[in-house]
Amino acid sequence: MPIAKVGVVGCGLMGSGIAQATAQRGFPTVVREVNQELLDKGASLLRSSLERSVEKKKMFPAERDAALANLTFTLRLEDFRDCDLVLEAIIENIAEKRKLFRELDGICDARALFASNTSSLSIPEMAAATRRPDRFLGLHFFNPVPIMKLVELVRAHETSDATLASAREFAERLGKVAIVAKDSPGFVVNLLLVPYLLDAIRALESGVASREDIDQGMKLGCGHPMGPLELLDFVGLDTTYYIAQIMFDEFKDPRYAAPPLLKRMVLAGHLGKKSRRGFYAYS
Repeated sequence: MPIAKVGVVGCGLMGSGIAQATAQRGFPTVVREVNQELLDKGASLLRSSLERSVEKKKMFPAERDAALANLTFTLRLEDFRDCDLVLEAIIENIAEKRKLFRELDGICDARALFASNTSSLSIPEMAAATRRPDRFLGLHFFNPVPIMKLVELVRAHETSDATLASAREFAERLGKVAIVAKDSPGFVVNLLLVPYLLDAIRALESGVASREDIDQGMKLGCGHPMGPLELLDFVGLDTTYYIAQIMFDEFKDPRYAAPPLLKRMVLAGHLGKKSRRGFYAYS
């Protein structure tokens, strides 16, 4: 089924980015949050992002206005009733995601596709809360969504060929490059990225080099646009810690065990740019 109208559940950093990307590409997009305060905050984040694109001359004012006209903000799940694709970008908690999809399953058209933007949780476990496991998959975007080109299409055992084809076409219409991964913790990117980030923390923890030299080494020695500790601050130390725990529970591999320094920083509230303090300080 061709995707014409999109629903995005969650208007945080990832949800607002996904909604911006779909609205910019001409999709009527419904965005939902659980309360007015969070909805207003997410809408403000989205509008600010569009304004910056205009200021940087990456977008014409008319394109910004067209994108905003494609957006509908709501507190009601019922407003997803006529969406062809509903994409979840809420808290990384399997119980909350299952509850959400169970509710959506009773509201949305039986033909609608469901997708999760999870970076680590089980797609089949979420799909099992619905009567449409064949029309369920992972659509894992990367931050910042309007800029990053990659989307991971995560195929569960029951995801149909037609669902995967529709999701690929949708990603390409967003101007993204889609790769397909089976449902396994970390998919492709985090499976390889998380051990690298944790090793950088271990190197700092054991005194191999300073934070600046670790980051410079990887930027200039390997051509990375951002050093691992900078990247951790950008992604969020709590997010990385959470993903590492899930992957360690699955694989029991020491590479995915969170270093003590990471745990201490998360407990102290030093989460990176979002809290203005992580491996670096932010004004």
